[in-house]
Amino acid sequence: MSEPAPPSLLRTEIGATLRLAAPLALANLLQMAVYASDVIFVARLGQDALAASSLAVSIFMLINWGLLGLTGAAAPLIAAELGRKQHSVREVRRTMRMALWLSLLCAVVGMVVCQFGLTVMLATGQDPKISAMAQEFLTIMSLALPFMIMSNVLRTFVSTMGRPIFATMITALAIGVNVLGNFALVFGNFGFPALGLPGSALSSLVTAIVTMIAYIVVIQTDRRMRRCYIWGRLWRPEWKRLKTMVRLGIPIALTIMAEGGLFGSAAYLMGNIGAAELAAHTIALQIAAAFFQIPYGIGQAATIRIGYHYGAGDRQGVARAGIAVFSVCLIAQVLAVAAMVGAPRLIISAYVDPDLPQNAAVVAFALQFLVIAAAFQLADGIQTVASGALRGLQDTKWPMIIALSGYWLVGFVVAAWLGLWTPLAGIGVWIGLMAGLVVVAILLTWRWWLREALGLVRT
Repeated sequence: MSEPAPPSLLRTEIGATLRLAAPLALANLLQMAVYASDVIFVARLGQDALAASSLAVSIFMLINWGLLGLTGAAAPLIAAELGRKQHSVREVRRTMRMALWLSLLCAVVGMVVCQFGLTVMLATGQDPKISAMAQEFLTIMSLALPFMIMSNVLRTFVSTMGRPIFATMITALAIGVNVLGNFALVFGNFGFPALGLPGSALSSLVTAIVTMIAYIVVIQTDRRMRRCYIWGRLWRPEWKRLKTMVRLGIPIALTIMAEGGLFGSAAYLMGNIGAAELAAHTIALQIAAAFFQIPYGIGQAATIRIGYHYGAGDRQGVARAGIAVFSVCLIAQVLAVAAMVGAPRLIISAYVDPDLPQNAAVVAFALQFLVIAAAFQLADGIQTVASGALRGLQDTKWPMIIALSGYWLVGFVVAAWLGLWTPLAGIGVWIGLMAGLVVVAILLTWRWWLREALGLVRT
């Protein structure tokens, strides 16, 4: 997908990519475990509590993803500044200062939007009692937004500075904190009151605070990161840099929300088809999401590695980094496909017992959906790595247009048509998801391939 590079330099680039991508992918997988621990505890409270938390989390995560994408523009900017080398410490500090400003601004906006969750739930026909419970949960969760968004900015800084292992370690710490918090606050252990569903939201708030503090501690104790002194002159504005960050970040946020919204809307389509199909869809989507965390980590590494070379004005370095990230992604996705095709029942058994007669319909549908999920693993990996690579070149506007068009004009339209108006039903919905991913993957890869002709790479 790029011009050939000398073998020794390419091996070095692949090694650098793996050292960056592996900890980030593992951190992404561990983050899923943090969310899963909430579900495990809330499920013990009963069907109503689980339904309420699901409604609240669906709204909260869409808001959170979008805001994380907006502040995620710090990654290509910091990487480019480090690549340029000249005055890099000062430039990184200025970018981080504005990223932290933007985090607080985003958090305030997100907290306000969360207060309208009940209106959205009632407008979509949800049960009033469940919706009221969900709004209480969402209100508490909204308090965690400042800490979550700031933690993500600090994670970007840590990773871009070549210390991604800290992100892995801190996310592992977050799992322990969240489990203990749920155990104490949901059921009233360790002398705490039994708060039920609100207790789980409070646990998430505590976890977010501890996570942010952990990032501050590791930054202050690491000599290379400490010398950037990112806390210096926090009150001083850098309006031009903030404007650049917003210009790059808004398309990133809309791209993330476009993909998340497509997969979220698929659940509503499945709900119109049947309960068994919806349950199977949920299981298959969880499995696909788990496998997706690996190319997602590679895509994050792509932004950083390509951003370094972009900042240095090294066209050959950009090409080598492209070859490295796409090669690593292809290998990872081939292994993912092999696992999903080779042992689907074993993977499904992590969510539901496939041998119980009452689960027969759900398991049968889930197996069908997993076949399609395996088929689009390659496209899913390529699109996220291509998107990350283009972000490294600070190209976000056209990838956003491609994502919005591919996911909604192709993916959703095909999913709705095949799912609701043809005998394919649930399989048709998944074919639509695959169609959207394939179109986006092809167009983003094409744009990466033409990066020189499009003037995306500077010298």
